[in-house]
Amino acid sequence: MNSLSVEDKEAGYWKKEYIAKRIASVKAALAQVLKLVNPYTGLPAKTKEALRISGLGWVIILKEKSGKEHVMEHADLFINHSSVMVVWYSKNWPCLATLSTLDLCGVTPVLMDWHKPPIKNGPRWPSLVAKYSLSNLTDSTLVGCDRFVRIFHLNPGLLVGLWKRAEELAFVMANLHFHHLVEKSTLGSATLPYELPPHTPILDDSSEYGLHGYQLHVDLHSSGTFYLCSTFRNLFTKQGYIENGYVKLIVIHFQNSTEHLPLIGKVGLSWRTDVFDGCIKSCSVMDVTLLDEYGKPFWCFSSPVCMRSSANPSDGSYFVGPTYCIDYEDSTGTMHVELVWIEETEEYFIVSMVLYLSIAKINHWFGTQY
Repeated sequence: MNSLSVEDKEAGYWKKEYIAKRIASVKAALAQVLKLVNPYTGLPAKTKEALRISGLGWVIILKEKSGKEHVMEHADLFINHSSVMVVWYSKNWPCLATLSTLDLCGVTPVLMDWHKPPIKNGPRWPSLVAKYSLSNLTDSTLVGCDRFVRIFHLNPGLLVGLWKRAEELAFVMANLHFHHLVEKSTLGSATLPYELPPHTPILDDSSEYGLHGYQLHVDLHSSGTFYLCSTFRNLFTKQGYIENGYVKLIVIHFQNSTEHLPLIGKVGLSWRTDVFDGCIKSCSVMDVTLLDEYGKPFWCFSSPVCMRSSANPSDGSYFVGPTYCIDYEDSTGTMHVELVWIEETEEYFIVSMVLYLSIAKINHWFGTQY
């Protein structure tokens, strides 16, 4: 007993040890579940099972300039083919003018029995996924609006809805791609996000290495309704398509009408609160998963997007009807989609889809020197 005396440990030591053991147990179980990779998507095959057995959820922490914090539990959650959409709304949002930042955190129950639902109000382990500034929210990218709200996009993947009349928070929507989602939401801490392991390039002597063998999967959706769900295989490009630090990868060609795709249904981004609901026309969420020739995720994102009128389509003389475009950009690349509205059938057709991939990312990923 002398060597194991409880009095030798500081107050709270055994509690911390117990919590650490529980968290380690959950992490080990998740690692096993996430090992199996779907050969068609390049993503873990059992992400939904991992979410279930871990009891993983997400909260947002609104921080005031004074230091006061407001922790908000999600109101809705939609699990899609390759992403999770998490929504928060409330009658009691803090005043927007007092807020400085928004932290998006994954939360995992510490006392988790995999055969039972998580204990309500039990201890949870937080993992910071992303931090956003709310100081100049209306200077962010305006995605769209309807008669009640305006919605703004904060990168990565966050959508903030403001009431038009009061310029106050109406709802918050986080769009989280499956790629490394469980790790980011469980393996970080309350103040530090999970740091991905460094990428090791697979070297090859081929001069075209890194420019061929891509596979792209694209979803356009809103709250469980899908407007597009398509996969494009064996995509490639040539060194002659490298310009201004980007390589052009054509997914859908203008001139090849057999590649053109319709969007199913009336495109719109659905939203709801405790009081009102609505649908913002021509907006949706885009999930993109681009795999390299080895089936490894090269570029993944889930982001709100909006169709905007295109004054200068790539080939305006080729089509009869109003033309629109969808654009997305981050540090890895740019995606440009062009659409035509067909009045007779009342549907949008995608007539062009082009990716512009960063040469810096390609060189880093494949160990090349383009």
